[in-house]
Amino acid sequence: MPETRTLLRWTALLAVSAALAYGLSRAHFPAALLLGPMLAAIIFGVRGAGLSLPRPLFLAAQAVIGCLVARSATTEIAATLREDGLIILAVVGVTVVAGALTGLALTRLRVLPGTTAAWGSSPGGAAAMVAMAEDYGADPRLVAFMQYVRVAAVVLSASLAARLLADVTGATGAASSGETWSWAGVAATCAVAAAGFGLASLLRLPSAPLIGPMLLGAILHASGLLDIALPGPVLDAAYAAIGWYVGLRFNRRTLDETLHALPGVLAATGAIILLCGIWAWALTYWLPIDFLTAFLATSPGGLDSVAIIAVGSKADVSFVLAVQTLRLFVVLATGPILARWIARAVPAEAPGETP
Repeated sequence: MPETRTLLRWTALLAVSAALAYGLSRAHFPAALLLGPMLAAIIFGVRGAGLSLPRPLFLAAQAVIGCLVARSATTEIAATLREDGLIILAVVGVTVVAGALTGLALTRLRVLPGTTAAWGSSPGGAAAMVAMAEDYGADPRLVAFMQYVRVAAVVLSASLAARLLADVTGATGAASSGETWSWAGVAATCAVAAAGFGLASLLRLPSAPLIGPMLLGAILHASGLLDIALPGPVLDAAYAAIGWYVGLRFNRRTLDETLHALPGVLAATGAIILLCGIWAWALTYWLPIDFLTAFLATSPGGLDSVAIIAVGSKADVSFVLAVQTLRLFVVLATGPILARWIARAVPAEAPGETP
């Protein structure tokens, strides 16, 4: 029966995810419970398992990560933006320009159509980019492929950087399993997450499931009105859900359809990460921050994955999230403009161009 086969595949995915997460945890990788499920899901997706994480679970996982960020960063994000605003804007600007130039290069080389290249190379807000892409004439499948290749590469590179540059022994997640919590605190946290999501959706904020709980939770937590309670199993489930959601986007059909674009997409992704790494190295000479903090801050998305790694390592969480949050808003605000600009720069004979 199809239901039985699906259940068996999910059981196998859970087992492989747990094994990989355990191995990465033993190797002291930060966010092992994100990285392990993501790698397992990529394997299952490419092999044609036909699994997909229900979107409500992914939205709930983002809300949990928003609350985690709120508990860790609180009002320090605003203070960081106020104190280092110009530098942060420069960091954001360099990353956004790098993404735009990458999209232009992919278009000029006729690897991808103009609008698809523009949305696919936007450095941040992967889920939002995919959702908005079709409205602007892009192929959402190619955009999803580009975005989640970038997200996977960023998670891998950022996790490796955190493993090599920080002492993360025993810090495989963002929360300590010894933390105390109460059911009342968990209920209050869930209520804030739901309210934050709802308010952000009404205000049409980007990445509402993540940004809403993060902002509302930070205000209430910093003012002492809420003690955010996140039991370890809840965080573990949220990490796994995000990893599965990203990894299962990689399927054989998408890879077959975009095989000719894969070398260009991988080269472009590597170039953006390398450029951000060089920029991060330069920042360590201008600001009193370490290279890991600068690398995570400049990493081209996604916000939820980078937040998990930053909180689970020795990085300056406030600076990382200040840069990542501001860039998310800038990317979503400039995305349509850059898409139109790149589309106009496409030669008329470029293959696959949307009329």
